[in-house]
Amino acid sequence: MSSTSRTGGIWVSLVAILMAIVGLLLVAGGIYSISEGGPFYYLISGLGTLLSAFFVHKRKPIGLAVYAVVLLGTLIWALCVVGLDLWGLVPRLDVVIVIGFVLLLPFIRRPLAANLLATLPLGVGVVLSALALVISIFMDPYDINGSLPAEQVNASPANPENVPDNDWPSYARTQDGNHWSPLAQINSQNVNKLKVAWVLRTGDLPDPSRDPGEATNEATPLEFDNTLYFCSLHQKVFAVDALTGKTKWVFDPKVNVNPGFQHLTCRGVSAHTMPANAVDSSGQPVTTTDCAKRIIAMVNDGRMVEIDAQTGKVCQGFGDNGQVDLRFSHQPYTTVGEYAPTSPPVVTDKLIIVNSAVKDNGSVHQPSGATRAYDVYTGKLVWVFDAANPDPNEMPSEEHPHFHPNSPNSWSVSSYDKNLNMVYIPMGVGTPDQWGGYRDKDAERYPPGIIALNADTGKLVWFYQTVHHDLWDMDVSAQPNLVDVTQKDGSLVPAIYIPTKSGDIFVLDRRTGKPIVPAPEVPVPGGAATGDHTSPTQPHSQLTMRPDAPLSDRDIWGATILDQMVCSVYFHSLRYEGPFTPPSTQGTLVFPGDLGMFEWGGLAVDPRREVAFTNPISIPFVSTLVPRGPGNPRWPDANSKGGSGGETGLQPNYGIPYAINLHPFLDPLFAKIGLFLPCRTPPWGAVAGVDLRTNKVIWRHRNGTLRDSLHGSILPIQMPPIKIGVPSLGGPLATAGNVAFLTSTQDYYIRAYDITTGKVIWQDRLPAGAQSSPMTYSINGRQYIVTYAGGHGSFMSKMGDYLIAYALPEKDEKK
Repeated sequence: MSSTSRTGGIWVSLVAILMAIVGLLLVAGGIYSISEGGPFYYLISGLGTLLSAFFVHKRKPIGLAVYAVVLLGTLIWALCVVGLDLWGLVPRLDVVIVIGFVLLLPFIRRPLAANLLATLPLGVGVVLSALALVISIFMDPYDINGSLPAEQVNASPANPENVPDNDWPSYARTQDGNHWSPLAQINSQNVNKLKVAWVLRTGDLPDPSRDPGEATNEATPLEFDNTLYFCSLHQKVFAVDALTGKTKWVFDPKVNVNPGFQHLTCRGVSAHTMPANAVDSSGQPVTTTDCAKRIIAMVNDGRMVEIDAQTGKVCQGFGDNGQVDLRFSHQPYTTVGEYAPTSPPVVTDKLIIVNSAVKDNGSVHQPSGATRAYDVYTGKLVWVFDAANPDPNEMPSEEHPHFHPNSPNSWSVSSYDKNLNMVYIPMGVGTPDQWGGYRDKDAERYPPGIIALNADTGKLVWFYQTVHHDLWDMDVSAQPNLVDVTQKDGSLVPAIYIPTKSGDIFVLDRRTGKPIVPAPEVPVPGGAATGDHTSPTQPHSQLTMRPDAPLSDRDIWGATILDQMVCSVYFHSLRYEGPFTPPSTQGTLVFPGDLGMFEWGGLAVDPRREVAFTNPISIPFVSTLVPRGPGNPRWPDANSKGGSGGETGLQPNYGIPYAINLHPFLDPLFAKIGLFLPCRTPPWGAVAGVDLRTNKVIWRHRNGTLRDSLHGSILPIQMPPIKIGVPSLGGPLATAGNVAFLTSTQDYYIRAYDITTGKVIWQDRLPAGAQSSPMTYSINGRQYIVTYAGGHGSFMSKMGDYLIAYALPEKDEKK
């Protein structure tokens, strides 16, 4: 026997062994799949691959014909399940095509003495499979192409706070939540010329010895008087020259933090300018000259601090030496870290209206999430809305010294309509989240949903509930958008758009809470855990980003056929009957997941064109109730540290019958080696454009690449920048220049989009993750775009401390 023959024989044996391994894995997984009610394909293809491997090992050319049947059968199965969807086809075909191609190589084919009749079917199968992949590149079933209307139907939208065009004095520029600027120097024609104008580094980086895992940088700066104001990781407040990026002053509240905190988060600060003839909350003239302009900063250990915007010194007349302790003030429980204000408050002429996060899934003995209003000058408590109290406006007294424990909280940003004098509060359910048998009727009256209050008194004007008896942590997570929408008869209706974790965008008349877009009650799955119940129906807005159909085998992904099979088995092992399937001890697939389709970033709305730009995300979660009982190793006892500290992993839920294990629906094989790939077919993140006059999604595109998806894994390598559609955590900015900006994707880019079509028209690489919302302002006729690239601990993006400003080169500003 010649050496060439011996070498060929070795290669044939090696290929046969590898095929046998693949076949055995498919057979084993296929049997498991069938036992869980999954498809028969894996078993059938595994047996076929084993049979082909046997004949190849025996040097029989029929092995190629058998494998041709496997390959063609796989192609037909894949096309029937996912159609011409590239990312659905790839894991179903990649390994199968590679084996087919290898079998056709001369040094494999010749030792088998394969003739044309034996090789032709396999060659046809390889070519057809490759052709299907190539065609699918140009056939994205997810993409929606369209154009938003360009005309300005409301040329002069309401501006009750009289915000100058050049400034950005509130979290979303104005307290309507729209993240929109009338500036247009930077536009869709010249945005590709943007350059970095300046970079500020705060020096405030994570400290592993004291910070929790979910240490995040989510801040959007304010700008007025040519100064930027923002908060860094440890809630240090920076005043920065908006022209040069030089620091003017820094205020350090010295946050008391430890690794047991669920969050270390600051989304921004608020500001107040003393009006002429100012009066306080009791109607008395304000005589103090202290802090004519003040910055209100929230601190995660439960404090609210006021700082003079000019000097960086505390406002002495406010509270106790410039601060109010919200954690000790009338709270039933005061453990540090369980009550954490993370979002900037609403500020009126007289009041600061404060929301706060309460630690999720700790116990039934946690602080209240009551909304409170304080006099902006003195720090005096003026009113309260405690959603679980039978009388939500009951003020603290000797008979009622504390707020209601575990009262539903609002951790996100509220909106304010100065003309109507109403504040709109996005509510979440009271903790614990996934088992509600302990909740009384008062605790479930309002949340999750929107509560509209009189801003001066805190009295309820109306409320709208977006989920009944919430068992899925479906908070209203985003700041609502207040938009005046033009009707067919030309009249303007004051609307409120409410993006929710469920993917629904509820659209109401903000005066009355009555729906503008229908949201009928739809039957949902029942069968809650022992001691709990479910609502038979849930409201489903007709304006939604949620997929039309429940998840199925079509939606199950993997990097290869093997881990796609594992994900399929995993999917079929879980309880899932569509949206609002109750949590279970079996493990329930929750989609949209706990992270939601809309998080705190919300919508960016152009009120002139009455269009919206947004960035929905699509990551399912798994929710498993863990029965409490002696000897159960899966739930923490009262002497333990109590779960993961973050919002994923085992959560203790002390005081109810179940702990809860929460985590994203990830590929189990890759998760074991530290690679976190969702089991759902991408895209996992997108951008979308909505016409607010018709309330239709006009365009939708995958957004973001795989480039930084392995950051934080055991393989911290840079992936190719393949556009797949990755998650984003943060919000967009829209401008009158027909440009939207977004920085919050899992890959480290700032991108500019044509608002009309949603196409990317410029991008720049960032030095770290930027899970924040960008903003814009103008000084001396020059427009700047600013983003905070600080990273996000729970999003596993690279941490940093960069405040970055972009502008057009000066020679292009007037073009």
